[in-house]
Amino acid sequence: MDKLLSIFRPSTGSRELRRQPLFTGMSWLVLLFLYAPIAVLVVFSFNDNRSVVRWTEFSLRWYAAALENDDIRRSAMISIQVALSATVFSTIIATMAALATTRGGVYRGRSAAIALINQPLMIPEIVTAIATLAFFSILRQLTGVTGIGWLILAHTVFCVPFAYMPIRARLSDMSVTYEAAAADLYATPWQTFRHVTLPLLMPGVMAGAMLAFVVSLDDVIITLLVAGPGETTLPIYILGQIRRGVTPEVNAVSTILIGLTVTMVTLTFFLQRKRK
Repeated sequence: MDKLLSIFRPSTGSRELRRQPLFTGMSWLVLLFLYAPIAVLVVFSFNDNRSVVRWTEFSLRWYAAALENDDIRRSAMISIQVALSATVFSTIIATMAALATTRGGVYRGRSAAIALINQPLMIPEIVTAIATLAFFSILRQLTGVTGIGWLILAHTVFCVPFAYMPIRARLSDMSVTYEAAAADLYATPWQTFRHVTLPLLMPGVMAGAMLAFVVSLDDVIITLLVAGPGETTLPIYILGQIRRGVTPEVNAVSTILIGLTVTMVTLTFFLQRKRK
């Protein structure tokens, strides 16, 4: 009887996910469908032919054309301005929130505060964008204030949880021994934070800042609904150009964005692994 049951009882090795039937094949299939279109876009951004489906020869002419395009440069400057501003503000807010929820001890409402900070990650972005548009429309009517500040504020709020995650993870890994030693040496809370906590926390802060920058730079939905006249960011410009048909210039700009995003995400990954 035991021998019969052993036939149907899964072995230890079979419980490993990578040894499950079709797991490897399905993984490669998913990666193919995910990254093959990106690879095609990057390859044809170096195509000398204006056609985006027929290869002729290698050329950088479309990168030069994109860099000389005034609309692209204007959109890129707006994107960088919004992303940098949102990164600074969201990183500061996320750092304070991480300190409050990690070094503030156990208090009533702590779990609710963490859930509230991470709420934008669970709500569909289109819902967040519509709610932000409605709320900002009311504020604009009441205050009469217009300008790019509303777009920066929307990006800041949306980027806070993305900056918060690596900062809080870094704080959770940090021992309180050094901070306690600084307090024993009569250091004030500000001196302890400036000379002990912040230097140890800096890899997490940089990782959160870069992640927030990438999220803000690549955002489309919130920007599309909140941005006012003359506030066209680079992703919105690319979306508008695609509606007229994909061109080699769009491929070149998209490749630059992909390269920047991959670089920032890679740096974030290595910063998160840094422990000393």
